[in-house]
Amino acid sequence: MAKATPGEFVRQVRQEVSKVTFPTRRETLISSVLVLVMVTIVSLFLLLTDSIVQYVIRHILGFGQ
Repeated sequence: MAKATPGEFVRQVRQEVSKVTFPTRRETLISSVLVLVMVTIVSLFLLLTDSIVQYVIRHILGFGQ
């Protein structure tokens, strides 16, 4: 592969950067809210699962009496 000159490299970088599209403020807000909702749901699921496993293990080992 041939090496590009510094000027050609900069030109190629500018060309590629011009192809990048950034999300709008609304898209960023929606994505952020969805992430927070999913984190909350997963946290509650893990809390419930951990509580159930803790309950079962305590009763199996006899600590729940």
